[in-house]
Amino acid sequence: MTEVFEEVLEEEINEEDKSEEVQEPVEEKQEDIFSHGDNVEGPGNVEAIVEGLLYIVGEDGAKLEQLAVAIDKSLEDTRIILENIQKKYASELFGIELVAYGSVYKFISKKEVYPYAQILFGEAKQNTLSQAALETLAIIAYKQPITRVEIEELRGVSAEVMLRKLQARNLIREAGRSEAVGRPILYEVTEEFMDSFKLYTLNELPDLPEYNKEEENDNLFE
Repeated sequence: MTEVFEEVLEEEINEEDKSEEVQEPVEEKQEDIFSHGDNVEGPGNVEAIVEGLLYIVGEDGAKLEQLAVAIDKSLEDTRIILENIQKKYASELFGIELVAYGSVYKFISKKEVYPYAQILFGEAKQNTLSQAALETLAIIAYKQPITRVEIEELRGVSAEVMLRKLQARNLIREAGRSEAVGRPILYEVTEEFMDSFKLYTLNELPDLPEYNKEEENDNLFE
């Protein structure tokens, strides 16, 4: 009986010793979030990249040489890519098209879109033009024909969206292209503008106040 008791006691002591043994922490392998960087492949659709670039540059467009450098392709390969994009957007499935003036490529709306754009903006809105729209119209009326860049220099803000709205409302129109680099679009007011503001000729526009820089500087110290 004593021997049995001693055996049981010895087993309990051994179990306690095992439970007191320091368990070494299991080191979890953490994944390096940057470890897959070298395995990430770049976009395979070069045409999609070019489309995105042309969307970013907007009305300014991009030259063939600039696009070739951006996508690291030869001029000939880049030209072929652009021709493929032009063919793609020539389909009636798309409301925009890729045009090239000189060597500058850009997306523009197809002419079939403009009647619907006029409906979108609504004829009633022509009587409730924003201050920004009125300022842009005034600049065009006094300075026409004028480019978007020249308008932005005078207003100090981007005019691309505003020009599209005014054009969709038939208050301004394209008046050819400037001889400047990139041949930017020139804008002028329309007969609709003249009718809206009850003008027979632009000579009826009020004279602009003369700007005297010296007088303004004198006023600063009064």
